Amino acid sequence: ALKLRAGDKHCLVARSECYLKLGDTENSLKDAEASLQNDKTFSKGLYQKAETLYTMGDFEFALVFYHRGYRLRPELQKFRLGIEKSQEAIVNCVGSPSLVKLENKEDLCFISRQAESKKANQKLQNKVTMDQKWTRKQRPVRNPKTERQLLGELYADKAYLEKLLKDEDLMESSTKQGIKVADLVLSGISYLDTRSEFWQQQKPIYARVRERKLRQQRWIRDKKRKPAEVGRYIVKSMEDIDMLLTGDSPEESCKKAERVLKRIQGWSDDEVPNKNELIGNLHSCIGNAQLEMGQMEAALQSHKMDLEFARQNDLRDAVSRALGNVGRVYARIGKFQQAIDTWEEKIPMAKSSLEKTWLFHEIGRCYLELNEAGAAQNYGQKSLQSADEEGDAEWQLHATVLVAQAQVKLKDYRSAIMNFEKALEKAKLIHNEAAQKAIIIALDDVSKSFIEELNKRREEPTIAFSSPDYDFSSENTKDDDSEKFREREESEQSAENQDDEKQKEDARNYKEEHGNSKEGGSEQENKEKESKGDERRRDRKE
Repeated sequence: ALKLRAGDKHCLVARSECYLKLGDTENSLKDAEASLQNDKTFSKGLYQKAETLYTMGDFEFALVFYHRGYRLRPELQKFRLGIEKSQEAIVNCVGSPSLVKLENKEDLCFISRQAESKKANQKLQNKVTMDQKWTRKQRPVRNPKTERQLLGELYADKAYLEKLLKDEDLMESSTKQGIKVADLVLSGISYLDTRSEFWQQQKPIYARVRERKLRQQRWIRDKKRKPAEVGRYIVKSMEDIDMLLTGDSPEESCKKAERVLKRIQGWSDDEVPNKNELIGNLHSCIGNAQLEMGQMEAALQSHKMDLEFARQNDLRDAVSRALGNVGRVYARIGKFQQAIDTWEEKIPMAKSSLEKTWLFHEIGRCYLELNEAGAAQNYGQKSLQSADEEGDAEWQLHATVLVAQAQVKLKDYRSAIMNFEKALEKAKLIHNEAAQKAIIIALDDVSKSFIEELNKRREEPTIAFSSPDYDFSSENTKDDDSEKFREREESEQSAENQDDEKQKEDARNYKEEHGNSKEGGSEQENKEKESKGDERRRDRKE
């Protein structure tokens, strides 16, 4: 970004923050100062420079820039907090000004002499031994409560090291490397004291208490949301979840529903009066998303939780919804009997004819998968009846196909062909080309099976009549037709025989009248008459 826009103050502040988190205070300060080069009133640059100076230990200069930022932007709480923590850090380092008493016994040159002697004393201070440090640290600088807040989890380690100091025998012993245990313990305590001092300067107790209070206020403010805000949030979230699911993003829909569920569970019943109903609804949304992702076991558990919440709170509509979803999952994983039991429990709760159409159809499909064709046909007819009541052509198509498929299983081919033809008309009506192709193929298969069955009946009539799978009323009708056909053929055959006999008699009379000279001609005529009679008999058979 800085290559594209060199010297951009916002980019410089962002890079300064990164340097500061990495501990590179020098580069952090350079970027902060560069952000203020063209605009001395840039509040973000002032704050970043103050933060960097504070981290470097220059609390006085940090205080100056915190004050500058506060004068420019008094509404920003971070500048006020910076002023407070800088002032406390200065007091922790040099002490409170009220405790310092200056006496003017000589001229002011003593200040310069004090500054000169300060450098000489620094070398002596660096040579203080470990025992002297420990002696100085033994003075009660702060109470245990303050130390506990500063050290946090490390406070228990310091207490343990101080307890070891009371063991004189242990303190007199040494390690294998010749180092005294007392020195190791004292160095550890000294390190923890140094860190606590640094942390107190870096983030004073006052600032920590203030931040904790601010967090509590923010939590209380978030908790006491207005009902209108809660309602808008819930409605918007549910719309987003449904949109993601219908938009082929089930994973995002599932994540969104889980986040909303976690948030609603943290709210009170006063803020969300229908909390349990919402929780169940969100479990249903999560289950639907998991079903789309192919996570069948997880989807089943989510829908069962929805069902449990609905039953616990006596929510009839939610129970109906959950039963429908649980049945869908059972059907998808091949547990058709469990799906049937679940959906049959839902039947009394179905409100509309369209819902009953879907429900009866799905139960019928499961029975068909279990090879219980009779039950499948029964539920298919119920589905068709509900579809007719609703006037839904598409569900009429599905129900008719289901009935036809069940009739094929029952070997009622004549009824199956009739229902497939009705389904084909419905498919043409709603312009469903895929259904038309599938139904035409099914019709061809059923027709072939029907023809084969008829041929078997002609070849083995006894077996056909003794089979329990056939409709005897239809068989009797077919037998009556075949009997009439045979009677008609016999009557035609007798008529043909009478014609032949008449022709032969005419031929003999003709022969007697015309004599032997015309015998050849009469024989030829007889042959022609006989051939014509044969042709008439063939035409009648056809």
